[in-house]
Amino acid sequence: MGYCEVWQPYREEVKERYPLVMERLGQIETEETVEQPYLLFFRHAAAFLRRLEALEKEVSSGVWEKKSIEEMMEENHSLYEEILPEHYEKSYGNPQFIAGELGEKHGKLLGALYADLRSLIPYAYEGRIYDITIFSELLVEIYNLFEQEEPPAEKELQQVMYWFYHDYGEVFTEISVMSQTSPEMDFYTRIIMDSDLDDLRYLYRYGAYITENERKTAEFLNRMSEEQIQAMADTYTEGYRIGFEVTGKDLSKKKFADLRYPIGFERMMRAAVKNFQKMGLQPVVTRTKELSFSGRTGRGSIVSVSPNRQYEYDHKSDRAVYLDKALVERRLEVLKTAYEARKKEASWYAGPAVVETFGEDGFEPKNNPYAWQLDEKQQKLNVYDANLAMQITNQYIKGEERSFTIIAYPIPEIGPKYEEIFAETVKVNTLDYQLYRDMQQKLIDVLDEGETVRITGKGKNTTDLTVALHPLRDRSRETAFENCVADVNIPVGEVFTSPVLKGTNGHLHVTRVYLNGLKYLDLEVDFKDGMISRYSCRNFETEKENQEFLKENLLKHHETLPLGEFAIGTNTTAYRMGIDYQIQDKLPILIAEKTGPHFAVGDTCYSLAEDTPVFNPDGKEIVARDNEVSVLRKEDVQKAYYNCHTDITIPYDELDRIAVQRKDGSWVDVIRDGKFAVPGTELLNEPLE
Repeated sequence: MGYCEVWQPYREEVKERYPLVMERLGQIETEETVEQPYLLFFRHAAAFLRRLEALEKEVSSGVWEKKSIEEMMEENHSLYEEILPEHYEKSYGNPQFIAGELGEKHGKLLGALYADLRSLIPYAYEGRIYDITIFSELLVEIYNLFEQEEPPAEKELQQVMYWFYHDYGEVFTEISVMSQTSPEMDFYTRIIMDSDLDDLRYLYRYGAYITENERKTAEFLNRMSEEQIQAMADTYTEGYRIGFEVTGKDLSKKKFADLRYPIGFERMMRAAVKNFQKMGLQPVVTRTKELSFSGRTGRGSIVSVSPNRQYEYDHKSDRAVYLDKALVERRLEVLKTAYEARKKEASWYAGPAVVETFGEDGFEPKNNPYAWQLDEKQQKLNVYDANLAMQITNQYIKGEERSFTIIAYPIPEIGPKYEEIFAETVKVNTLDYQLYRDMQQKLIDVLDEGETVRITGKGKNTTDLTVALHPLRDRSRETAFENCVADVNIPVGEVFTSPVLKGTNGHLHVTRVYLNGLKYLDLEVDFKDGMISRYSCRNFETEKENQEFLKENLLKHHETLPLGEFAIGTNTTAYRMGIDYQIQDKLPILIAEKTGPHFAVGDTCYSLAEDTPVFNPDGKEIVARDNEVSVLRKEDVQKAYYNCHTDITIPYDELDRIAVQRKDGSWVDVIRDGKFAVPGTELLNEPLE
């Protein structure tokens, strides 16, 4: 069975409704029963949905496959043209524009609806007429409200949208869980395994926005030898396998590997799928980023360059339209029901195998005053929802039984030296892990002598932070730091610990950093007994805007977060690559965190698996797996986790000293004046010269 058979029951359910609603949309395009300016919007939205209907027919009938690559490129551009930066100012997808056209109250609601309609583009290529039908029916229902003598009240319009997400929430969640646990939903796997990868028309089969990045990446990989491609795939899949091995988890109990990759990397992924199959793992590839009641497509498993990151930023909180306690409780209920129905399949899920990309120009978001924002009550609900959903998922996909791997490569947008940078990245991803393991062990031996570590910046960096370390009862058998080599977290290059919160105090400062794709200027975070006590940045003109930006994007709507991780990155080769090619600000956190000390706010690295023993290559058990917050899981699991983990790195050139204070009050330097000072680690300083 494949994805067509999986979707068939859903198609059958709407086989009579689909043509009827499309006929009704056609009537909207000619009727005069709604007043302007609303009529223009409804005609525009109706025409867009009918275009998706026509596209789905072309794809399902085979007509689409006969198009030339030029025709596919033109069609792809046309589908996304409206929200591209050069057209966004006058797009219904822009909350500010639609509020100006339709009034703030109606405009904000209809703008959120329109973003959901636009997210259906890939579904036309997948043949998911169920989704297209129900959203078309929603548009018609709202249109009918505007046929009355007076436009509907804001509350009436909001309620229609609310009940849509309430009533279809069960289906959305059911499909999401099924996608995660069913290799039969193989739409993307078939693209990887069955396409003629020399014919770049296959890129447009995804329905995502395709740019020069995806085209040039595919062309570049196509010029590589089979040996080069296989080596990349082996690094990726071996990291996954070794992740299970070193943590003592039984891979033989698993059947599904969750592939997450950028469009254009299909040649590497084809080799990876074959590697996974030899391990007894079938691929599952999903489009949605997270389980929610929204039908909106996420940028999760299948990644392409965004047509407009400001558009995504403007619509990131559209859930505010309908988010309330009753809907959250229903979502959690149906999530548990969906997992319970696929309990056996969920237990076979091994975890994500992720390929990331880097090289996009930095994004500095602008505040759109007409974009939806979660109010204070909704922020708390959002946190509650995420925490409970994580706990439910962990009941069926147990954290102590799954693993992951993650690796990153550049995209052509990084500049004219793309191919050189790609080659250097491959080298960074395949550094001698034994060499790093031994040098990192020397760092750990010194760190384990201490009760605290003090980190100070230099120049414009005002960092002065003291981190309390987990006490060791027997240093011959225990350690506080993990010796992280290239397995799940590629490339090699860090030692890390879960700090003791009490006694962790001070000031963390980074002059410029990119976190989760967003640029932060002069990010400052103060800690008191390991918890964030103050935060600021200089992204926006007013302190209020900066606080709101950080509360949403760094603290993830929490009032505070603990310091969940302290690490020292040792991959000075990656740091030198960033300097030599002037791409320091484009390195992904996966690599950037290895290029200096970093501090993660949120959960520890051992979240949901604290009771599983973990050992370093030297046989010592890493005992610093808990902190004062995570240990609360034994009393009330809701108090133990924040469902986030964000790394903040201080680059070597902003770093003065990392010094360990021993129990007797003496100090020993790990890093002095930005250079490694522990005997036996001199090799790490060569790239810093």
